[in-house]
Amino acid sequence: MEVILTQNIQGLGYKNDTVKVKPGYGRNYLITQGFAIIANSANRKKIDENIRQAAHKAEKVKNEALAVAEKIGDLVLKAGAKVGESGKIFGAVTTLQISDLLADKGFEIDRKQISFPVQPKEVGEYVALLDLHKEVKHEVKFEVVPE
Repeated sequence: MEVILTQNIQGLGYKNDTVKVKPGYGRNYLITQGFAIIANSANRKKIDENIRQAAHKAEKVKNEALAVAEKIGDLVLKAGAKVGESGKIFGAVTTLQISDLLADKGFEIDRKQISFPVQPKEVGEYVALLDLHKEVKHEVKFEVVPE
C-alpha cells in the first residue's frame, strides 16, 4: 500500500514523501492518526501543487538548517552521568539531555531530531546525529563525564 506522509516520521520518511507500507500499518495507524493519506491520483496532484507552492519556503528552511549546522560546527558537549567503579554509567544519556546541552549553548534542537549511532553506556566520547532537515544532517561530538 502506498501512502503520502503528512508529517515527518522517523525511520519511515519525511512530509510529502510517498512511501510503501504494509496495508494494516497504513490503514490502522498512519491514516487513522492523521500521519498519512492514501496515495491516489487526486491526493498526489494536491500534494504536488502544495510542494510547488511551498518550494521557496522549503529553500529558506533548508538554508536556516545549514546555518545552524555551520554554527554548531565542531562543538563538543559534556554530558554528566553517575558512574560506577567500572566506568559504566547508571541509566543512560538521552536525546533530551543532548537537546538541553545544545539549548544551553543557544541552539534549539528538538530531542526527536537527535539520535545516537552508538548508545552511550560508559564514560568516553560519542557522536549524536542531528537531523536538521531532509537534506541536512550534522554530527555533534559529546563526552560522557562522571558527575
